[in-house]
Amino acid sequence: MTTQNPTPPAIRVALIGYSFMGRVHAQAWSSAPRFFDIGAPVSLEAVCGRDAEATGTFARRFGIPRTFGDWREAVADPDITVIDICTPGSSHAEIALAALAAGKHVLCEKPLANTLQDAAQMRDAAASAALDGIRSMVGFSYRRTPALAYARELVRNGRLGQIRHIRARYLQDWIVDPEFPLVWRLQADAAGSGALGDIGAHIIDLATFVTGHRLVGVSALTETFVRTRPLAAESAGLTADRSEKNAARGPVTVDDSTVFIGRTDGGALASFEATRLAPGSKNAMRLEIDGSLGSLSFDFESLNELLFHDHTLPAAENGFRRILVTEPDHPYAGAWWPAGHGLGYDHLFVHQAADFARAIAEGIDPEPSFTDGFEVQRVLDAVQNSAADSAAWTQI
Repeated sequence: MTTQNPTPPAIRVALIGYSFMGRVHAQAWSSAPRFFDIGAPVSLEAVCGRDAEATGTFARRFGIPRTFGDWREAVADPDITVIDICTPGSSHAEIALAALAAGKHVLCEKPLANTLQDAAQMRDAAASAALDGIRSMVGFSYRRTPALAYARELVRNGRLGQIRHIRARYLQDWIVDPEFPLVWRLQADAAGSGALGDIGAHIIDLATFVTGHRLVGVSALTETFVRTRPLAAESAGLTADRSEKNAARGPVTVDDSTVFIGRTDGGALASFEATRLAPGSKNAMRLEIDGSLGSLSFDFESLNELLFHDHTLPAAENGFRRILVTEPDHPYAGAWWPAGHGLGYDHLFVHQAADFARAIAEGIDPEPSFTDGFEVQRVLDAVQNSAADSAAWTQI
Protein backbone atom coordinates (compact mmCIF):
# COMPACT_ATOMS: atom_id res chain seq x y z
CA MET A 1 0.00 0.00 0.00
CA THR A 2 1.46 3.34 -1.05
CA THR A 3 1.12 6.43 1.05
CA GLN A 4 0.74 9.86 -0.38
CA ASN A 5 2.21 12.99 1.12
CA PRO A 6 -0.55 15.14 2.56
CA THR A 7 -1.36 18.37 0.76
CA PRO A 8 0.13 21.35 2.60
CA PRO A 9 -2.40 23.57 4.38
CA ALA A 10 -4.28 26.08 2.25
CA ILE A 11 -2.73 29.51 1.81
CA ARG A 12 -5.50 32.02 2.54
CA VAL A 13 -4.51 35.65 1.98
CA ALA A 14 -5.84 38.89 3.44
CA LEU A 15 -4.82 41.98 1.49
CA ILE A 16 -4.27 45.12 3.58
CA GLY A 17 -4.87 48.08 1.28
CA TYR A 18 -6.71 48.39 -2.04
CA SER A 19 -5.09 51.28 -3.91
CA PHE A 20 -2.58 50.93 -6.77
CA MET A 21 -0.41 48.31 -5.07
CA GLY A 22 -3.47 46.51 -3.74
CA ARG A 23 -4.84 46.11 -7.27
CA VAL A 24 -1.58 44.68 -8.56
CA HIS A 25 -1.30 42.25 -5.64
CA ALA A 26 -4.92 41.14 -5.98
CA GLN A 27 -4.38 40.30 -9.63
CA ALA A 28 -1.17 38.46 -8.74
CA TRP A 29 -2.77 36.22 -6.11
CA SER A 30 -5.48 35.31 -8.59
CA SER A 31 -3.04 34.44 -11.39
CA ALA A 32 -0.20 32.76 -9.49
CA PRO A 33 -1.84 29.35 -8.91
CA ARG A 34 -3.08 29.29 -12.51
CA PHE A 35 0.38 29.57 -14.05
CA PHE A 36 2.69 28.13 -11.39
CA ASP A 37 2.75 24.90 -9.45
CA ILE A 38 2.49 26.13 -5.87
CA GLY A 39 2.08 22.81 -4.06
CA ALA A 40 -0.82 24.06 -1.94
CA PRO A 41 -4.23 25.65 -2.52
CA VAL A 42 -4.00 29.46 -2.75
CA SER A 43 -6.85 31.93 -2.41
CA LEU A 44 -7.31 35.63 -1.80
CA GLU A 45 -9.91 35.52 0.96
CA ALA A 46 -10.22 39.08 2.19
CA VAL A 47 -9.33 42.72 1.64
CA CYS A 48 -9.04 45.35 4.35
CA GLY A 49 -9.67 49.09 3.99
CA ARG A 50 -10.95 52.00 6.07
CA ASP A 51 -13.51 53.13 3.46
CA ALA A 52 -16.23 50.48 3.57
CA GLU A 53 -17.79 51.44 0.24
CA ALA A 54 -14.49 51.54 -1.65
CA THR A 55 -13.35 48.30 -0.03
CA GLY A 56 -16.58 46.58 -1.00
CA THR A 57 -16.30 47.79 -4.59
CA PHE A 58 -12.73 46.50 -4.76
CA ALA A 59 -13.76 43.12 -3.32
CA ARG A 60 -16.55 42.68 -5.86
CA ARG A 61 -14.30 43.65 -8.75
CA PHE A 62 -11.67 41.06 -7.83
CA GLY A 63 -14.05 38.38 -6.57
CA ILE A 64 -12.83 38.58 -2.98
CA PRO A 65 -15.41 37.04 -0.64
CA ARG A 66 -14.75 39.02 2.55
CA THR A 67 -13.90 42.56 3.67
CA PHE A 68 -12.50 44.01 6.88
CA GLY A 69 -12.63 47.60 8.08
CA ASP A 70 -9.59 47.22 10.33
CA TRP A 71 -6.41 45.25 9.64
CA ARG A 72 -6.53 43.92 13.20
CA GLU A 73 -9.61 41.89 12.25
CA ALA A 74 -7.64 40.16 9.50
CA VAL A 75 -4.72 39.45 11.83
CA ALA A 76 -7.06 37.96 14.44
CA ASP A 77 -9.05 35.82 11.98
CA PRO A 78 -8.05 32.14 12.35
CA ASP A 79 -8.95 31.39 8.72
CA ILE A 80 -6.36 33.85 7.37
CA THR A 81 -2.83 32.48 7.01
CA VAL A 82 -1.09 35.28 5.07
CA ILE A 83 -1.13 39.04 5.63
CA ASP A 84 -0.14 41.00 2.50
CA ILE A 85 0.70 44.60 3.44
CA CYS A 86 0.11 47.18 0.69
CA THR A 87 -0.22 50.30 2.84
CA PRO A 88 2.01 53.39 3.22
CA GLY A 89 5.33 52.74 4.95
CA SER A 90 4.26 54.42 8.18
CA SER A 91 1.99 51.45 9.00
CA HIS A 92 4.23 48.58 7.87
CA ALA A 93 5.91 47.89 11.19
CA GLU A 94 2.75 47.88 13.32
CA ILE A 95 0.87 45.56 10.98
CA ALA A 96 3.79 43.21 10.31
CA LEU A 97 4.77 42.87 13.96
CA ALA A 98 1.20 42.08 14.98
CA ALA A 99 0.76 39.58 12.14
CA LEU A 100 3.99 37.74 12.91
CA ALA A 101 3.09 37.60 16.60
CA ALA A 102 -0.25 36.07 15.61
CA GLY A 103 1.49 33.36 13.57
CA LYS A 104 0.65 34.76 10.14
CA HIS A 105 3.01 34.66 7.18
CA VAL A 106 3.73 38.21 5.99
CA LEU A 107 4.43 39.75 2.59
CA CYS A 108 5.26 43.44 3.05
CA GLU A 109 5.67 46.02 0.31
CA LYS A 110 8.92 47.92 0.12
CA PRO A 111 10.58 49.82 1.65
CA LEU A 112 10.33 47.61 4.71
CA ALA A 113 9.65 50.55 7.04
CA ASN A 114 10.07 54.31 7.33
CA THR A 115 12.83 54.17 9.92
CA LEU A 116 15.85 52.01 10.59
CA GLN A 117 14.57 51.27 14.09
CA ASP A 118 11.26 49.94 12.78
CA ALA A 119 13.03 47.89 10.12
CA ALA A 120 15.29 46.35 12.77
CA GLN A 121 12.27 45.37 14.87
CA MET A 122 10.64 43.76 11.82
CA ARG A 123 13.84 41.90 10.94
CA ASP A 124 14.18 40.53 14.47
CA ALA A 125 10.51 39.57 14.72
CA ALA A 126 10.69 37.76 11.37
CA ALA A 127 13.79 35.83 12.45
CA SER A 128 12.06 34.77 15.66
CA ALA A 129 8.86 33.78 13.84
CA ALA A 130 10.86 31.74 11.31
CA LEU A 131 11.86 29.40 14.14
CA ASP A 132 8.18 28.45 14.33
CA GLY A 133 7.80 28.05 10.57
CA ILE A 134 6.34 31.52 9.92
CA ARG A 135 7.62 32.97 6.63
CA SER A 136 8.09 36.62 5.70
CA MET A 137 9.21 38.45 2.58
CA VAL A 138 9.62 42.05 1.45
CA GLY A 139 8.15 42.98 -1.92
CA PHE A 140 11.06 44.00 -4.12
CA SER A 141 9.13 42.88 -7.18
CA TYR A 142 11.73 43.89 -9.78
CA ARG A 143 13.85 40.92 -8.71
CA ARG A 144 11.24 38.84 -10.54
CA THR A 145 11.89 40.48 -13.92
CA PRO A 146 13.14 37.59 -16.09
CA ALA A 147 15.89 39.71 -17.65
CA LEU A 148 17.24 40.78 -14.25
CA ALA A 149 17.00 37.27 -12.82
CA TYR A 150 18.95 36.07 -15.86
CA ALA A 151 21.48 38.89 -15.42
CA ARG A 152 22.08 37.57 -11.92
CA GLU A 153 22.74 34.10 -13.34
CA LEU A 154 25.30 35.50 -15.77
CA VAL A 155 27.11 37.28 -12.94
CA ARG A 156 27.03 34.21 -10.70
CA ASN A 157 28.38 32.05 -13.52
CA GLY A 158 31.38 34.36 -13.84
CA ARG A 159 30.50 35.74 -17.27
CA LEU A 160 31.33 39.31 -16.17
CA GLY A 161 34.42 38.42 -14.14
CA GLN A 162 35.26 40.80 -11.29
CA ILE A 163 32.57 43.44 -10.87
CA ARG A 164 34.06 46.94 -11.07
CA HIS A 165 31.25 49.39 -11.79
CA ILE A 166 27.56 49.54 -10.90
CA ARG A 167 25.38 52.33 -12.33
CA ALA A 168 21.74 52.39 -11.34
CA ARG A 169 19.07 54.96 -12.19
CA TYR A 170 15.34 55.11 -11.63
CA LEU A 171 13.66 57.99 -13.46
CA GLN A 172 9.97 58.93 -13.47
CA ASP A 173 8.06 62.09 -14.36
CA TRP A 174 4.67 61.80 -12.63
CA ILE A 175 5.15 64.83 -10.36
CA VAL A 176 6.89 67.21 -12.77
CA ASP A 177 3.79 69.44 -12.75
CA PRO A 178 4.05 71.72 -9.67
CA GLU A 179 0.27 71.61 -9.43
CA PHE A 180 0.24 67.86 -8.86
CA PRO A 181 -1.48 67.42 -5.47
CA LEU A 182 0.18 66.72 -2.15
CA VAL A 183 -0.46 62.97 -1.98
CA TRP A 184 0.86 60.77 0.83
CA ARG A 185 3.98 59.80 -1.10
CA LEU A 186 5.10 63.43 -0.78
CA GLN A 187 4.75 63.54 3.00
CA ALA A 188 7.48 62.24 5.30
CA ASP A 189 5.14 61.12 8.08
CA ALA A 190 3.50 58.62 5.73
CA ALA A 191 6.24 57.81 3.20
CA GLY A 192 9.44 58.28 5.19
CA SER A 193 11.31 59.63 2.18
CA GLY A 194 10.46 60.56 -1.39
CA ALA A 195 12.14 59.30 -4.54
CA LEU A 196 14.80 57.73 -2.32
CA GLY A 197 12.53 55.25 -0.56
CA ASP A 198 9.87 54.94 -3.24
CA ILE A 199 12.05 54.06 -6.22
CA GLY A 200 15.64 54.36 -4.98
CA ALA A 201 15.03 51.40 -2.68
CA HIS A 202 14.42 49.24 -5.75
CA ILE A 203 17.73 49.99 -7.43
CA ILE A 204 19.64 49.61 -4.16
CA ASP A 205 18.14 46.15 -3.76
CA LEU A 206 18.69 45.22 -7.42
CA ALA A 207 22.36 46.19 -7.31
CA THR A 208 22.83 43.68 -4.50
CA PHE A 209 20.53 41.07 -6.06
CA VAL A 210 22.32 41.01 -9.42
CA THR A 211 25.93 41.46 -8.28
CA GLY A 212 25.95 39.99 -4.78
CA HIS A 213 27.73 43.15 -3.58
CA ARG A 214 26.55 45.29 -0.66
CA LEU A 215 27.25 48.99 -0.21
CA VAL A 216 29.63 49.80 2.64
CA GLY A 217 29.63 53.59 2.35
CA VAL A 218 27.87 56.42 0.48
CA SER A 219 28.06 60.13 -0.26
CA ALA A 220 24.70 61.64 -1.18
CA LEU A 221 22.79 64.72 -2.26
CA THR A 222 19.02 65.17 -2.18
CA GLU A 223 16.79 67.99 -3.38
CA THR A 224 13.15 69.01 -3.16
CA PHE A 225 12.59 71.14 -6.25
CA VAL A 226 8.86 71.75 -5.74
CA ARG A 227 8.55 72.85 -2.13
CA THR A 228 4.76 73.20 -1.88
CA ARG A 229 1.87 71.53 -3.66
CA PRO A 230 -1.93 71.88 -3.74
CA LEU A 231 -3.67 70.05 -0.93
CA ALA A 232 -6.00 67.27 -1.95
CA ALA A 233 -9.62 68.20 -1.21
CA GLU A 234 -9.86 65.77 1.68
CA SER A 235 -6.63 67.12 3.18
CA ALA A 236 -7.68 70.74 2.86
CA GLY A 237 -11.20 70.10 4.09
CA LEU A 238 -12.55 71.98 1.09
CA THR A 239 -15.71 71.48 -0.87
CA ALA A 240 -15.59 74.66 -2.90
CA ASP A 241 -14.69 75.03 -6.57
CA ARG A 242 -11.35 74.06 -8.08
CA SER A 243 -9.86 77.57 -7.83
CA GLU A 244 -10.42 77.65 -4.07
CA LYS A 245 -8.91 74.20 -3.67
CA ASN A 246 -5.84 75.17 -5.64
CA ALA A 247 -5.31 78.17 -3.37
CA ALA A 248 -4.55 75.86 -0.45
CA ARG A 249 -1.04 74.42 -0.53
CA GLY A 250 1.06 72.39 1.83
CA PRO A 251 4.77 71.68 2.21
CA VAL A 252 6.45 68.76 0.47
CA THR A 253 8.47 67.11 3.24
CA VAL A 254 10.38 64.49 1.24
CA ASP A 255 13.02 64.55 -1.47
CA ASP A 256 12.06 64.92 -5.12
CA SER A 257 15.42 63.63 -6.31
CA THR A 258 18.43 61.81 -4.88
CA VAL A 259 21.90 61.11 -6.25
CA PHE A 260 24.66 59.23 -4.44
CA ILE A 261 27.89 57.37 -5.00
CA GLY A 262 29.11 54.38 -3.07
CA ARG A 263 31.66 51.63 -2.65
CA THR A 264 30.77 47.96 -2.26
CA ASP A 265 32.16 45.18 -0.11
CA GLY A 266 33.40 43.58 -3.34
CA GLY A 267 35.51 46.61 -4.26
CA ALA A 268 33.21 48.04 -6.94
CA LEU A 269 32.37 51.71 -7.41
CA ALA A 270 28.65 52.48 -7.67
CA SER A 271 26.44 55.42 -8.58
CA PHE A 272 22.71 55.80 -8.03
CA GLU A 273 20.09 58.32 -9.13
CA ALA A 274 16.39 58.36 -8.25
CA THR A 275 14.00 61.09 -9.33
CA ARG A 276 10.32 61.59 -10.05
CA LEU A 277 11.06 64.83 -11.93
CA ALA A 278 12.59 63.55 -15.21
CA PRO A 279 10.24 64.61 -18.05
CA GLY A 280 9.69 61.84 -20.57
CA SER A 281 10.85 59.02 -18.28
CA LYS A 282 7.79 57.02 -17.29
CA ASN A 283 9.33 54.06 -15.50
CA ALA A 284 12.95 54.15 -16.59
CA MET A 285 14.60 51.81 -14.12
CA ARG A 286 18.08 51.19 -15.51
CA LEU A 287 20.98 49.04 -14.34
CA GLU A 288 24.45 48.80 -15.88
CA ILE A 289 27.22 46.54 -14.58
CA ASP A 290 30.80 46.42 -15.81
CA GLY A 291 33.19 43.61 -14.97
CA SER A 292 36.65 42.49 -16.00
CA LEU A 293 35.19 40.09 -18.61
CA GLY A 294 32.06 41.84 -19.81
CA SER A 295 29.13 44.15 -19.17
CA LEU A 296 25.35 44.12 -18.75
CA SER A 297 22.78 46.81 -19.46
CA PHE A 298 19.04 46.76 -18.65
CA ASP A 299 16.21 49.28 -19.02
CA PHE A 300 12.80 48.44 -17.60
CA GLU A 301 11.11 50.39 -20.38
CA SER A 302 12.35 47.49 -22.53
CA LEU A 303 11.80 44.93 -19.80
CA ASN A 304 12.02 41.79 -21.94
CA GLU A 305 15.50 42.68 -23.20
CA LEU A 306 18.97 42.38 -21.70
CA LEU A 307 22.10 43.77 -23.36
CA PHE A 308 25.20 41.64 -22.77
CA HIS A 309 28.78 42.28 -23.86
CA ASP A 310 31.25 39.40 -23.74
CA HIS A 311 34.68 41.02 -23.72
CA THR A 312 36.43 37.67 -24.16
CA LEU A 313 35.38 37.49 -27.81
CA PRO A 314 37.75 38.72 -30.54
CA ALA A 315 37.59 42.49 -31.01
CA ALA A 316 36.27 42.07 -34.55
CA GLU A 317 33.07 40.42 -33.30
CA ASN A 318 32.49 41.63 -29.77
CA GLY A 319 30.06 44.34 -28.68
CA PHE A 320 26.73 44.46 -26.92
CA ARG A 321 24.16 41.96 -28.12
CA ARG A 322 20.46 41.97 -27.40
CA ILE A 323 19.02 38.96 -25.58
CA LEU A 324 15.25 38.61 -25.73
CA VAL A 325 14.59 37.03 -22.35
CA THR A 326 11.46 35.05 -23.24
CA GLU A 327 12.79 31.52 -23.79
CA PRO A 328 11.55 28.62 -21.64
CA ASP A 329 15.06 28.33 -20.17
CA HIS A 330 14.96 31.90 -18.89
CA PRO A 331 13.78 32.53 -15.30
CA TYR A 332 9.96 32.53 -14.99
CA ALA A 333 9.37 32.90 -18.76
CA GLY A 334 8.58 29.24 -19.37
CA ALA A 335 5.41 29.43 -17.29
CA TRP A 336 3.79 31.91 -19.64
CA TRP A 337 3.56 32.37 -23.40
CA PRO A 338 5.47 30.97 -26.39
CA ALA A 339 9.02 32.26 -26.86
CA GLY A 340 9.11 35.86 -28.09
CA HIS A 341 5.82 36.81 -26.46
CA GLY A 342 6.87 39.35 -23.84
CA LEU A 343 5.75 39.87 -20.27
CA GLY A 344 4.66 43.05 -18.48
CA TYR A 345 4.81 44.84 -15.14
CA ASP A 346 2.01 42.84 -13.57
CA HIS A 347 3.76 39.52 -14.24
CA LEU A 348 6.49 40.40 -11.74
CA PHE A 349 3.93 40.39 -8.95
CA VAL A 350 2.55 37.05 -10.08
CA HIS A 351 6.09 35.67 -9.86
CA GLN A 352 6.43 37.23 -6.41
CA ALA A 353 3.17 35.73 -5.15
CA ALA A 354 4.08 32.34 -6.59
CA ASP A 355 7.55 32.36 -5.03
CA PHE A 356 6.21 33.38 -1.63
CA ALA A 357 3.37 30.87 -1.67
CA ARG A 358 5.72 28.08 -2.78
CA ALA A 359 8.13 28.92 0.05
CA ILE A 360 5.26 28.64 2.53
CA ALA A 361 4.10 25.34 1.04
CA GLU A 362 7.64 23.89 1.04
CA GLY A 363 8.60 25.27 4.44
CA ILE A 364 11.59 27.27 3.22
CA ASP A 365 12.64 30.88 3.79
CA PRO A 366 11.76 33.12 0.84
CA GLU A 367 13.86 35.94 -0.60
CA PRO A 368 14.16 38.85 -0.26
CA SER A 369 13.84 38.41 3.48
CA PHE A 370 13.10 41.04 6.09
CA THR A 371 16.84 41.00 6.74
CA ASP A 372 17.38 41.97 3.10
CA GLY A 373 14.81 44.73 3.54
CA PHE A 374 16.65 45.92 6.64
CA GLU A 375 19.93 46.08 4.71
CA VAL A 376 18.28 48.32 2.11
CA GLN A 377 16.92 50.46 4.95
CA ARG A 378 20.48 50.84 6.27
CA VAL A 379 21.49 52.32 2.92
CA LEU A 380 18.45 54.64 2.83
CA ASP A 381 19.32 55.84 6.31
CA ALA A 382 22.96 56.40 5.39
CA VAL A 383 21.96 58.33 2.25
CA GLN A 384 19.70 60.63 4.25
CA ASN A 385 22.39 61.17 6.89
CA SER A 386 25.00 61.94 4.24
CA ALA A 387 22.74 64.38 2.43
CA ALA A 388 21.94 66.14 5.70
CA ASP A 389 25.70 66.50 6.31
CA SER A 390 26.58 68.12 2.96
CA ALA A 391 27.33 64.83 1.16
CA ALA A 392 29.73 63.62 3.84
CA TRP A 393 31.03 60.08 3.36
CA THR A 394 28.84 57.85 5.53
CA GLN A 395 29.79 54.32 6.52
CA ILE A 396 27.11 51.63 6.45
